[in-house]
Amino acid sequence: MPQRMLDADVEFDLLLSAVTLAALLPHAPGAPVEETPTAAPAVETSGEEVEVEVVGVVVPSGRLSDSPLWPAVLGVTNLHKKEFEEEFKNVVEYNVLDDHKVLSVPESCPRSNFSEEACLHRIAHGLLIYTVLLKHVEKEYPGSLIGSLAKYYSGLLINLCKEKMRKPVQVAALTGSQEAQLLRGLDQTTAFQRKMVAHSILRQLHHFLLDNRRAIAKWEKRRKGSVGSFQIL
Repeated sequence: MPQRMLDADVEFDLLLSAVTLAALLPHAPGAPVEETPTAAPAVETSGEEVEVEVVGVVVPSGRLSDSPLWPAVLGVTNLHKKEFEEEFKNVVEYNVLDDHKVLSVPESCPRSNFSEEACLHRIAHGLLIYTVLLKHVEKEYPGSLIGSLAKYYSGLLINLCKEKMRKPVQVAALTGSQEAQLLRGLDQTTAFQRKMVAHSILRQLHHFLLDNRRAIAKWEKRRKGSVGSFQIL
């Protein structure tokens, strides 16, 4: 995951987006937010859910699924595949990560039998776990822009989820011993295996974000329909 040379204008625009987003989005009271990374990766988008540049930070609908944080963090994690292929060109294929899945990653919200509050809790707590797992990425790839930006945007998203919850105090950060135990579980014998684990974390984080954004959008759509039906009656 070597850092690529960036066009100065692109780097400045992306950093400005990150700073603007951090300044304008509300945060949960007392919730710490890490400093904005001093650089951002160049962006090449190919799908509707992978844009990094944030055009605006105002969300008229008020829905969590419409927050610009989602395309911001998904755009960052989407860059991971290209970085992997550049690093391991002619060595291993991207799908080799299926053999290096991290079992300690949190599960996404299920499609049924789950309340919106429980889903928000799972997202926030899951991202807290990922911010710890991303320390392994930072250890294996010091100065990784993808790792640092993924961690930064995840922190903002945690705060936003907690603002939507009725009981945000139930989302507690991991203790020092829990963090240490989680990171010990990522220890591997060889440098290659440790790098595979780092890449697997980023890949699994991307799918965690995609799945949970869809889950929240589903709940918000259902809630909107319920309100509409009530008004008609």
